[in-house]
Amino acid sequence: MKLLSVNVGKPRPNPWKRLSATGIDKQPVHGPVSVVAPGPKGTGAVGLVGDRVYDVKHHGGSEQAVYAYTREDLDGWQTELGRPLAGGVFGDNLTTLGLDVNGALIGERWRIGPQVVLEVSCPRIPCATFQGWLEREGWIKRFTQAALPGAYLRVIEPGEIRAGDPVEIVHRPDHDVSVALVFRAMTLEPELLPRLLVADALPEESRELARRRTTT
Repeated sequence: MKLLSVNVGKPRPNPWKRLSATGIDKQPVHGPVSVVAPGPKGTGAVGLVGDRVYDVKHHGGSEQAVYAYTREDLDGWQTELGRPLAGGVFGDNLTTLGLDVNGALIGERWRIGPQVVLEVSCPRIPCATFQGWLEREGWIKRFTQAALPGAYLRVIEPGEIRAGDPVEIVHRPDHDVSVALVFRAMTLEPELLPRLLVADALPEESRELARRRTTT
């Protein structure tokens, strides 16, 4: 299990939302990248130094500090979309190889290289910017059906990472709530929401949604 690339965004115009820019265009960085805890959502700060988000209401902050997607799933989408998909094109900060990102458990921790530890927080939910960026009509629906969302991660131990770093799973919690399960529960299968409450590391807004479902 390793990092194939570490990807940082550069601002581009965002005609798909009422925002001045988007940071979805992530490009691989050559050399080390510093990883830090960004603090609460609302400032645009994320976990990789040099990157940021512009939809500060919905993205960024400690619960969505770093976004990981697998090379294997990008390869599958390449075949379906009929075009090459470089690491970072989905807005992923980390393009991984050999790591089951969607099967990762909420609260699972990864050590990347000698310093950095990240914790799996929640899945990515597709938005209009993602669909517009890929220039694919119906992309939100198709991405949702596939339930291969990739994972957002918290920064537990900061440091530096770079392409080629090994990834090691150093902790797996004692439950079965995976990234893919949370995604399915929050999109097409809300009947799964009560199952999420055993995952203490799930962001509070998601846990609250699950609690409301359980009491209704």
